[in-house]
Amino acid sequence: MILASASGLGRQYTGDPIFTDLAFEIRAGERIGLVGPNGAGKTTLMRLLAGLDQPDMGRLSIRPGVRVSLLRQQPDFEPSKTLFEVARSGLASLLELQTELEEAAREMAEAEDNADRERASRRFADLQDRIEHQDAYAIEHRVEEVIAGLGFKPSEYHRPAGTFSGGQQSRLMLARLLLESPDLMLLDEPTNHLDVATVSWLEAYLSRQPTGMVIVSHDRYFLDATVTKIWELFQGRVDAYPGNYTQYWKLRAERAKVLERKAEKQAEQAAHLQKFIDKFSAGTRATQAKDKAKKLERVMSESIELMRDISGPPMGFEEVQRSGDIVIEAKDLSKSYEKQLFSRLNLQVLRGQCVGIMGPNGAGKSTLIKTLIGRVKPDEGEVKIGHKVTIGYYDQGLESLPADTTVLKAVWPDDDPTWLMQDVRDLLGRFGLSGDLALQPVGKLSGGEKGKAALARLAATGANLLVMDEPTNHLDIWSCDALERSIRAFEGTVLVVSHDRYFLNQVADRLIVVDGGRARVIEGDYEVYRRMVEQEAEASAAKERARADRAGAPRPSSAGGQPKAKKKKKYPYRKATDIEREIAEVEAEMGELERVLGLPETWKDADRARECQERYDELAESITALYEHWEEALEYNA
Repeated sequence: MILASASGLGRQYTGDPIFTDLAFEIRAGERIGLVGPNGAGKTTLMRLLAGLDQPDMGRLSIRPGVRVSLLRQQPDFEPSKTLFEVARSGLASLLELQTELEEAAREMAEAEDNADRERASRRFADLQDRIEHQDAYAIEHRVEEVIAGLGFKPSEYHRPAGTFSGGQQSRLMLARLLLESPDLMLLDEPTNHLDVATVSWLEAYLSRQPTGMVIVSHDRYFLDATVTKIWELFQGRVDAYPGNYTQYWKLRAERAKVLERKAEKQAEQAAHLQKFIDKFSAGTRATQAKDKAKKLERVMSESIELMRDISGPPMGFEEVQRSGDIVIEAKDLSKSYEKQLFSRLNLQVLRGQCVGIMGPNGAGKSTLIKTLIGRVKPDEGEVKIGHKVTIGYYDQGLESLPADTTVLKAVWPDDDPTWLMQDVRDLLGRFGLSGDLALQPVGKLSGGEKGKAALARLAATGANLLVMDEPTNHLDIWSCDALERSIRAFEGTVLVVSHDRYFLNQVADRLIVVDGGRARVIEGDYEVYRRMVEQEAEASAAKERARADRAGAPRPSSAGGQPKAKKKKKYPYRKATDIEREIAEVEAEMGELERVLGLPETWKDADRARECQERYDELAESITALYEHWEEALEYNA
């Protein structure tokens, strides 16, 4: 079934065409990855599909009844509503079905004659089928599955949505969209605020969904795991490729070679025909020459368009002063903020290395790099910066670029008389910010343009230790590729925090994984770490199976006969009724904490809010154990 189609589709911006003649179809169940350089019109096309903008030319048709939803970049929910309520609102259509079912049940009960009762009964049965088909009876469980998968804790479920950070609110918007489960889901950079574990969960979740999707992402691993087709949007045209991102890249390269060979063959054939024509056009073979001229016209009438070359800006970092061999040395490094972030970390970063840092959101990655470069003081241990080390820093929030300053001024190295205006313009051009863009206020730039400006500023420092916090977040795939090449060619040292697994594979010599209050050093890239985690999980599972086998193995009796049946143990601690009373008390306290955490004024007192959250987490763990004990007590005392 075709969900959406377009022909001759065009859209302009201030009179300049973004694209003018797009044609495509989106079928039910297709998962399409939309790729293209910044400025190609990806977001514009997504807004057209969502009905937020109208085309300037051509036709865009959405099949009647098809529900289309776009992942919005700015929150549009009531700040006072809880996280759970906002996420649950994605299931509004199912909630309406449940309301209709209740109405149909009342109509059946109140029907005055058989005809009315039969009509209400048919409506009730139809609604019940629809509810069962959409699994509407498990609404609460579905909401919990999605918000937990996106990294929210149970203690946060009843917290006002407006009290979360911008990144957390973006995750909440994604949760609501996933629960909405429209016929056509439009996801614009859904992984930007997710850590590696959450991205992996999202990949698995999306791959199970039957809905159609169009996904814009710079995360090449994510595209490989989720999409079944790639659309390349460039120079006003969409080219479709079957398969995921890796398959697209191979097919694109193969198609480019075929077109190049075809063009070369055409040129050779034309040259051969032209040579014959030039030689014999006036002689005895003039008639043959005329035939060759006609053939030459036919050959040249076939227009062979070579593959359009898409490339990111060259980027590149300056030549830098050579530092000492040991760039950073950390001994017994520990740091806590309300909880332990890392403890007793020992690390040497050597000149020329690129060290990648990864881990869950809130684990302490940014704190670690700031501690390693002396911006944050450790609780314990010490950090030594090496001889002749100069530090340049790229912050995730791009706060080093004042919004009201021109790009030219924002990037110009501070108080450096050796830099001329043309030098700065050349540098900006290298990072894809040429012409009038250099004179624009930073606040008017797109996210990708701001990211490139921040990288240009980093390059302008001439630092031999580059520290980057999520540098790929705002870049397109081709700019990510250019940054990877620039880092590999850089003669200095790099510390980089990233959740982009493909990027880490391309640049990292070593990894520091920050998780669970520790920082673990891995000698290798993300693939090395992934295989290590898999092997550890397999070893742990094997050990658990062996332990279970030993525990369950029957012991031979002293008489050499059949082993005695294991005597059923009585639960030695509590009666089931006692545990039931404790469960009721814990649930009552949890209910009160949920009420308190749902009050906006609670979050005005950070200490009180934290205490309530911590207490709720403790109770959530204890209630699970209590239910297990209660089940054991019922079984053993039966």
